[in-house]
Amino acid sequence: MRTLIVSDVHSNLTALDAVIAQAEANGPVDGVWCLGDIVGYGPWPLETVRRLRSLEAVCIQGNHDAGAIGRISLQTFNSAAREACLWNGAQLDEEAHAYLEGLPDAVAVAGFTLVHGAPRDPLWEYLTGYADAMDALARVDTRDVLVGHTHHQFAFEAGGGASLPGPGGLDVTRDGGRLVVNPGSVGQPRDHDPRAAYAVYDSETGVLSLRRAAYDIAATQRAMEQVGLPEPLISRLSAGR
Repeated sequence: MRTLIVSDVHSNLTALDAVIAQAEANGPVDGVWCLGDIVGYGPWPLETVRRLRSLEAVCIQGNHDAGAIGRISLQTFNSAAREACLWNGAQLDEEAHAYLEGLPDAVAVAGFTLVHGAPRDPLWEYLTGYADAMDALARVDTRDVLVGHTHHQFAFEAGGGASLPGPGGLDVTRDGGRLVVNPGSVGQPRDHDPRAAYAVYDSETGVLSLRRAAYDIAATQRAMEQVGLPEPLISRLSAGR
């Protein structure tokens, strides 16, 4: 069984579609897990929610999802993120708003805990180092943890340290130490690779494959310009930062 794992889609439907197409080109996709921040930053919030719902994705809530529906204050967001979050929230219909509102902060599935930030602070904590990863594992009952939020792809293995993908990606197996894995951001990568980031989990082999998919960045940028989203959010897509 192959499961597509995405995070931080941020209303970038073009990037999400590219990820889905590439994952499906390499074999059947039997399920989708989304680690939060479905909306925010990008130009297609309603369409992105609808696409993930059509895939019956297992989703959790991210801080931008919470901000867009008014669950949390936007005062801690920077000005560009705040403006984009307000605009994204205004585009949601009642059904999409209710869907985001009903998403949990964490989910356990197939031996993984899915959380946006980290188990200690699901919406806000940035898990960036080995010590953070070990703390995350200590706080859950599942074998492994999947996180988003940082917009960086990585894998931490208990007793084995950190692994970062190269241009061709990274394969991580579940036959060693416990894992904390971040599939990276679909809609706004920040690890200097502008391609959409994602992962695929093969339950038969126990392999998590971290991969990238090229997409039409210019099309997303044009759509952002047309709706008046902040320029820094537009230009950063080209650089992946």
